[in-house]
Amino acid sequence: MPEKSAAQHELDHERAYVAGLYRRLDELRAEKQEQLDQVRRSHASGSHQNRSERDAFATMYEDRLAQLNAVDDRLVFGRLDLDDGEARYIGRIGLSTEDLQRLMVDWRAPEAGTFYQATAFERQGVRRRRHLILKGRDVQGIEDDVLDYSMLDEGASMQGEGALLAALNSKRTGQMSDIVGTIQAEQDRIIRAPMPGVLVVQGGPGTGKTAVALHRAAYLLYTHRERLKSAGVLLVGPSNAFIRYIERVLPSLGETGVVMASVGELYPGVRAVAEEDQRVAEIKGRLSMAETISRAVANRQRLYPEPRRVVVEGTALTLTPRQVRRARDKARATGKPHNEARNTFVKILLRELTEQLTEKLEASSGAGNSADRAYLAEDVRSARDVRIALNLAWMPMTPERLLRELFSKPGHLEMAAPDLSDEELALLRRSPDAPWTEADVPLLDEAAELLGELDASAGRDYAAREEQRKRDLAMAENAIRNTEGFLEDSGAAGILTAEELVEHNAAAEERLTAAERAAVDRTWAFGHVVVDEAQELSAMQWRLLMRRAPLKSFTVVGDIAQTSSAAGATSWQQALEPFVGERWTLEELTVNYRTPAQIAEAAVRMANAAGLVVSAPKAVREGRWAPIVDRVGPGELVPHLLQVLPEELDALDGGLLAVITEDHRLEAVRTALAGQYGSRVGTGAGGPGQDIVVMDPREAKGLEFDGVVILEPSELLTAAAGKVGDLYVAMTRPTQRLRLIAEGSVPAGIVDDES
Repeated sequence: MPEKSAAQHELDHERAYVAGLYRRLDELRAEKQEQLDQVRRSHASGSHQNRSERDAFATMYEDRLAQLNAVDDRLVFGRLDLDDGEARYIGRIGLSTEDLQRLMVDWRAPEAGTFYQATAFERQGVRRRRHLILKGRDVQGIEDDVLDYSMLDEGASMQGEGALLAALNSKRTGQMSDIVGTIQAEQDRIIRAPMPGVLVVQGGPGTGKTAVALHRAAYLLYTHRERLKSAGVLLVGPSNAFIRYIERVLPSLGETGVVMASVGELYPGVRAVAEEDQRVAEIKGRLSMAETISRAVANRQRLYPEPRRVVVEGTALTLTPRQVRRARDKARATGKPHNEARNTFVKILLRELTEQLTEKLEASSGAGNSADRAYLAEDVRSARDVRIALNLAWMPMTPERLLRELFSKPGHLEMAAPDLSDEELALLRRSPDAPWTEADVPLLDEAAELLGELDASAGRDYAAREEQRKRDLAMAENAIRNTEGFLEDSGAAGILTAEELVEHNAAAEERLTAAERAAVDRTWAFGHVVVDEAQELSAMQWRLLMRRAPLKSFTVVGDIAQTSSAAGATSWQQALEPFVGERWTLEELTVNYRTPAQIAEAAVRMANAAGLVVSAPKAVREGRWAPIVDRVGPGELVPHLLQVLPEELDALDGGLLAVITEDHRLEAVRTALAGQYGSRVGTGAGGPGQDIVVMDPREAKGLEFDGVVILEPSELLTAAAGKVGDLYVAMTRPTQRLRLIAEGSVPAGIVDDES
């Protein structure tokens, strides 16, 4: 039997070590599962404090189990051989033996930094960096970067195509993969940058901006655990498809507590749709809309032009314009939001009307009548005329109602937005039942800030709580009756009352994690906010996000050249100066890891020919195919797509293909493809069994595919909602292959001889 080679010995050694790491991972899982089961078996009775402590332990064990389960795939990815002889393994989390002997270092720990930063010119004490190539739990291969050249005399060598290139050439799955094992020094420096302040990461297509943003979120949560555990981290993406695409990355990096939301989900309870008309998005995105909302609120605090007669229990009273003005001025002087200041307004006028009613009754009953008239205040408060009069002057208001009336009633909008032209006012008008759009979200948030909580006065909120408690008790009693037989059999009958069950459920609601509470609380102050595709945000969306992070701790990721929204930024200075002045730092990613050189160069040529100056990050690899351009006759766009699609799918050999086109053609393309490929056709980043997706260029932002087919590329430049950024984004999504099909002219620069 032939002797094993040195390389095989090394591979066997790593497989044995990695198997030991997985045994330890499984031991920890079993330990936490047993602890969780014990807690769950413990009885729910006892004091409220005992139950709270029990549930706190349960939450802790559940969180740890979720972390241990999420890091199973490719648990360990690297090893450092140091000058002092230590072999230090680097993985997704830290692992130690029961007696605290370290087995593996968390990639975010300071001592793991050299895995990404060490070079042959600056070794930082590292002799060799080893990449472990795992598929699931199995070590498939190893690759060594020898930094101390004296090791070459000891037989060390390079093996394989390289961890980075292997990852770049792997097929897309519809879910983003982490890059924790292949982070480059340029990226690592940004990931580990200090947390305070606003860090802007500018990078062209394929430079790993999104990956850097996600790994930075995980790194900050690890490094600043105490501060961020309670305040939380918010990660904002451009679309729901993007959020679905990235949602598995942070758990795989050992973090499960980040709040992720698209720009349409930043107002709790609203899932907004895209704003169809970019002219409307641009108007709503202006910072001046904050003043418009402020005027709209102020305009709901009205004065009477003349005295108003109200009747209380048959007695006529009068509210004068002077009384209403004085009450309004005092309410505004409190500085409280509209709905809270209304309490002051109402109290002042109720008191004056009560005094007026008292005087009238005393005058009519004769001098010296000292009857107790304390009931008169309640008569005034509950009188229908009085309620109507006070509501007409100062109506309690929800943000949703304010905006619906603002955009559906021309008079309201004209009063609140005197700076808008007649054409702009007409663009903003819409039906009161129109769906909320992404451009509405910051306006709703602005209105909520100015209106405050809706105060259900006169004890209605208390009555509602009492009514809810009655319903909860009835449901609890019914639940106990339904389980009576089981409780008797287990000897637990009579131990748990309906009141205790209601109290326990109420306490459970209070035990939400910081991330869970933050996701439903509009006023939550996050410790850090990460914004991807940030160039698309309007000034009003930035205003909303600044409110979410009062300490102004941000990681802002994007590429100005890819801006496609009419309300988006033309420079980082323009986007950030209104909110943080000059207090932001710019970092730039300069290497394109995703896009093959031929495709990246064509995209840059197109952008330059269209008048857009873009940075051209250096592509790390040549592709197998140059961009393919097909010119077809009128009406042949979709038939030709069906004709060439088999060639594309065959070339990608099971990879993910995106067909990108303008909105008006989406339905026809989806229908045609579904007729030929059935359930293989999907949307967004795809899903199980879906290897063909159809989308518009805005939805493609932040995503990547093995291959892309663009239909009628000139439309992406000339459509009402189009910008150079739309076509630039679409052309830079593929990792392998790009095809463009055009009935009309092909934008200049795409083909070399047209540049």
